Amino acid sequence: MILRFGYVSTALSLWEASPSRTLTFTNWKKLDKNSRKEKLHHLTELNLTNTIRVLHYNIAHGIDVYRMSSSLVPLATHPEVKWDYVTPFRPLFEEIGDLVRKNKLRVSFHPNQFTLFTSSQDHVTDNAIIDMTYHYDMLEAMGLHKEATMNIHVGGAYGNKQEAVERFDQNFIKLEEEIRRQTTLENDDKTYTAAETLRICEKHGVPFVFDYHHHWANPGDGEYEDLLPRIFATWERTGKSPKFHLSSPKSEKIIRAHADYVEKDFAMDFIKALKAHGQSADIMIEAKAKDKAALKLVEELAKVRGFKRVNGAAIEI
Repeated sequence: MILRFGYVSTALSLWEASPSRTLTFTNWKKLDKNSRKEKLHHLTELNLTNTIRVLHYNIAHGIDVYRMSSSLVPLATHPEVKWDYVTPFRPLFEEIGDLVRKNKLRVSFHPNQFTLFTSSQDHVTDNAIIDMTYHYDMLEAMGLHKEATMNIHVGGAYGNKQEAVERFDQNFIKLEEEIRRQTTLENDDKTYTAAETLRICEKHGVPFVFDYHHHWANPGDGEYEDLLPRIFATWERTGKSPKFHLSSPKSEKIIRAHADYVEKDFAMDFIKALKAHGQSADIMIEAKAKDKAALKLVEELAKVRGFKRVNGAAIEI
């Protein structure tokens, strides 16, 4: 079995390569019409160009799994800004897609925590649909809309988890079907446990992204090892290996925040559980040190008996 590791958004090993340069609405309003357009175009071009730089870095270092920044296009979803961010940059979007396909990379998005479908307020659901559509439109411009995924959390409980889940069931299906097909759900560190999230995934035919750190902080009842067969099963229709999230707590007191690197000893129980299950998987490292953390963990795992490094960020067990 093969475990491939990836990271989120920014390659810290590259100089000035942030793909998340942004512009606040307040500062946008201060500009005249021409300056607004110029600023938005400049930042978007920079973000897309830096994404291409990061992809080349990943290819060179054998990192096949990567989460793209949700902030590629500043103010893309703001109701007072609304601008065509695809047409002027179509060649850059297509270049990203070509790089991903040619090198068989696995990319994804993770919309922010406000993109949720459990709220009783219609405008929250409306905004979630707008945000998911924005991410899907970018994937479509890249030609990756049938393979890349967008990962979100279930949302809040608002004092009554059962009613919140019922609202999720009602609101989630308001998304266009093709967007729902590219959506994945993740357990969180406070509210929805792995078992609860898995049930929702199974109901909606959505792949489940199991986050080990979140489960460690919010385990619920039962053992996650018992859920692995069902977790893997949620990915079967995609033809892809399941994806997992992995990070370490920042400290003994600040358990939910992510540490700079992933502690091998913290990760090993999870890695061994995947080994016992026996199927290949992809693991997104959500550590503050980004690419450095992913490569460091792979280097450390490669020293474990029975673990063989087969690429920059991949281990064969």
